[in-house]
Amino acid sequence: MPAEATPSLSAPLLEIQGLTKFFGGLRAVGDLTMTVRQGELAGLIGPNGAGKTTVFNMISGLYAPSSGDIRLQGISTVGMESFEVTRLGIGRTFQNIRLFPNLTVLDNVRIAYHPHAGYGMFDGILRTHKFDVGEQEMTERAQDFLAIFDLERIQNELACNLPYGQQRRVEIARALASDPRLLLLDEPAAGMNPSEIVNLMELIHFIRDRFKLTILLIEHQMRVVMGICEHITVMDFGEVIARGNPKEIQENPKVIEAYLGKGAVSAT
Repeated sequence: MPAEATPSLSAPLLEIQGLTKFFGGLRAVGDLTMTVRQGELAGLIGPNGAGKTTVFNMISGLYAPSSGDIRLQGISTVGMESFEVTRLGIGRTFQNIRLFPNLTVLDNVRIAYHPHAGYGMFDGILRTHKFDVGEQEMTERAQDFLAIFDLERIQNELACNLPYGQQRRVEIARALASDPRLLLLDEPAAGMNPSEIVNLMELIHFIRDRFKLTILLIEHQMRVVMGICEHITVMDFGEVIARGNPKEIQENPKVIEAYLGKGAVSAT
């Protein structure tokens, strides 16, 4: 399927300034500054323990920063609850898939659209016409997403019964149903076999172009990062050690040292 035109990369969508997070006396992230531009497909990488998922948890409102600022199109998200961050336009997936295992595929995606349902608590209690219309709209919207991901035929299956690759697709569909402007993907290729990884790379490109999204991903599979990311930020011990395009990152001595250890640079 031919890709649609990529949105302009000139305008910043996500701006992070001086972001720091302490857990007790341990500094997990220190003075992080980075920008992700509108329409960009960006990567955040680094060795285990570098602080990447902590950054995602702060961006999505699960953790409050110790200091610093996070802005989505100029609006600071610091101090917001996670549901408020989602409503503002940040969706995410998790390294360990967090579907509701005993709900159907359809209901897992419907849940994400619930904030846009258009009815209140009393409509739900009284089963008003507004409630019926909202529920129907949620179902149709969720089915639209399932069709895009070729999941509509299994919409009544329990999530726990799906193979890993399909569970990951359901999770991404659910994240998209929250109507994000920025999609955070936390190790989407974790646990996938080589053929699933190829399909995932095609899927990420497709959803970026189809939904005009900005995507920031954490990934340990360098095949994925170098194959789809346009700009990469590298962290180590909670700090940024490199930024650039895939070629620049592959050739950066600090990155080589972080992944392979001292002496690796002179050996290459």
